[in-house]
Amino acid sequence: MQMPQAYTAVLCALTTFSIYMCTYAFRKGFTAGIYPADQLLGIDFKVWLVIAQVAGYAFSKFIGIRFIAETQPNGRAKAILILLLIAWLSLLGFAVIPAPYSIICLFINGIPLGLIWGLIFTYIEGRKSAEFIGAVLCTSFIFSSGIIKTIGRLMMIHWSVTERWMPFMVGLLFVLPLLFFVYLLEQVPPPTAEDIKLRTKRLPMTAKERKAFVKYFLPGLIFNIAIYVLLTVMRDFRDNFEVEIWTDFGYKNNPGIYSQIDIPVSLVVLVLMSLIMLVKKNFLAFKVAHFSIGFGFLLIGAGTWAFMSGAIQSMVYMYIVTLGLYLAYVPYSIIFFERLIATFRYKSNVGFMIYLADSIGYLGSVFILLFKQFGHTQLSWGSFFVHGAGLVSVIGIMGISLSYLYFWRKKLGIAAETTDIPDHSVSQSVNPDFSQSGL
Repeated sequence: MQMPQAYTAVLCALTTFSIYMCTYAFRKGFTAGIYPADQLLGIDFKVWLVIAQVAGYAFSKFIGIRFIAETQPNGRAKAILILLLIAWLSLLGFAVIPAPYSIICLFINGIPLGLIWGLIFTYIEGRKSAEFIGAVLCTSFIFSSGIIKTIGRLMMIHWSVTERWMPFMVGLLFVLPLLFFVYLLEQVPPPTAEDIKLRTKRLPMTAKERKAFVKYFLPGLIFNIAIYVLLTVMRDFRDNFEVEIWTDFGYKNNPGIYSQIDIPVSLVVLVLMSLIMLVKKNFLAFKVAHFSIGFGFLLIGAGTWAFMSGAIQSMVYMYIVTLGLYLAYVPYSIIFFERLIATFRYKSNVGFMIYLADSIGYLGSVFILLFKQFGHTQLSWGSFFVHGAGLVSVIGIMGISLSYLYFWRKKLGIAAETTDIPDHSVSQSVNPDFSQSGL
């Protein structure tokens, strides 16, 4: 018997949220440490660890452009479990292999973790409840970042777990829950006929089809990938060096501070992003995603200006900037690409676009870490974050404005067409099917 759609949406939302929270236990636990005893070439050991993991993560995103785009439904659950097992075992290697050789373990750790989001999202995309499910999923990486760092700090402060063993032990807490929630996710039925009618059928894409997609939307993709790179760098920098940033702001040895910011922000973002599910017209929802991104950049800029001018304190600043960051970042993960496909009736999949953007985004994150360490070592982590946030806000507002203009004109061009436009069967044509596009 088929599940009611509301039940399906809730089940999919809760299981994907829980699986990605477990994923963060294998990914972000090490960032709760500082590793002051070790240095390599005069650079803090933690910087090398972050660079290594982000480099592995970026490498996996390039793999994912093809792997996720061509993923078939069968075997997804098994792939998730195998990849996370590899990530966890790499943390065991980090615990037992002496520094600096243990750096390689974080590079290995990043490779399987970079593929998890795409595998999870294949269960979500193409449903009319995708915004709600995706919003719940995205709160996991806002919520989980603070929770995992809190657990890691508590282990070291109160349970006498060393910094090297802490990442593995944090992961251990989530192994059994991971198995349970992956099993539940496999019980989620595929999109219904109504879902497919509203959001377009999602299909694996060959290399030829991926090239055709990029060519068709090239200017818009350039604008948004550039924006996404900025957001990825800012989000990743904040996640990886949040301990150092808060220390610069005067909050040292306060493990609860991370959750104090992230939990309220995640709830606000969850509500706002879920409301977009109520927008039935795909192009209208696509425009709302643009406005959310633009407003997020505006908050980042306003908060940074107020903080630098002394009008607000660091706690208020982090609330404002974190909210702005995720109001701009989350739409790309759950709304922007989802509604782009639905608007233009382009038979493709969200995973390809996310991994195309992610691959460049995390590569940019590596470059920024190197730039900070070798080019601006005089700036503290907190100062570097504040100055970077101001720059991101200005460029981001310009970029999302250009994106809106491009897609608006493309929509007008399509509406002005007087000839029939053939269906974009990915094996037959390079043109999308614009019937029932909601334009």
